[in-house]
Amino acid sequence: MAEENAHLSNPRWVVAEQVADAARRRYSAEILAIGVHGSLAHGDDNEASDVDLVVVTYQAGAGPAPGTRRVDGVIVDLSVVGADEYLQHARTLSTSWPLAADQYVTNKPIYDPHAWLAKLRDTHLARLAEARPREFTALARQAWCRAASAHAKATRLAEWHEMDAALLVLGEARLSAAMAAGLLTRTYFRNSADAVTRTGVAGADILALGDILAGQADELAGRGRPVDGSVGELFR
Repeated sequence: MAEENAHLSNPRWVVAEQVADAARRRYSAEILAIGVHGSLAHGDDNEASDVDLVVVTYQAGAGPAPGTRRVDGVIVDLSVVGADEYLQHARTLSTSWPLAADQYVTNKPIYDPHAWLAKLRDTHLARLAEARPREFTALARQAWCRAASAHAKATRLAEWHEMDAALLVLGEARLSAAMAAGLLTRTYFRNSADAVTRTGVAGADILALGDILAGQADELAGRGRPVDGSVGELFR
């Protein structure tokens, strides 16, 4: 009852439940579950927070169309995904895993009569339990290469005094470096801001980020995934 009252006093929960109710009324036969992730699921949302809402359908392509709107002053990001596809996402490790994992592990149901969202979480955790270290280091190397490429572009733009563009690309390099760090340590993050903050790259300038990337390259080499290699090694 206390949690229900808290929801009633939270405008973001009110909007989330209104959207979920509208979806269920219109697509009742097609919807398996509806839940929220992000700050609302963590319970630390505030006036600046969005509502990240996911509608899980029995079949791919069913249910409402995904979309983003501001509803009663609250930004709503509505995603729609088929159940089998969502489970496949939860089983997949990629360079974006440090940002994707939170939605599988921390979510709260609005409508979930079959406890399907718990199945999503358990599927992801089971995949992590069976993952070998080399899978994460291979992905970390991919993320590192993206970071190094963006860092080189930011450096060149700064040399050309294109500072606005350099700062934009530097932000991309920081985020990719944070992904590499998350993959090396099997750490997932709440969002991009959380990622760069927790990995210590948020305030790194071009020189400092270069040092961070050099350290990551050394760690990858030590784990048997050197960032440099021959043409033949590119295919292994």
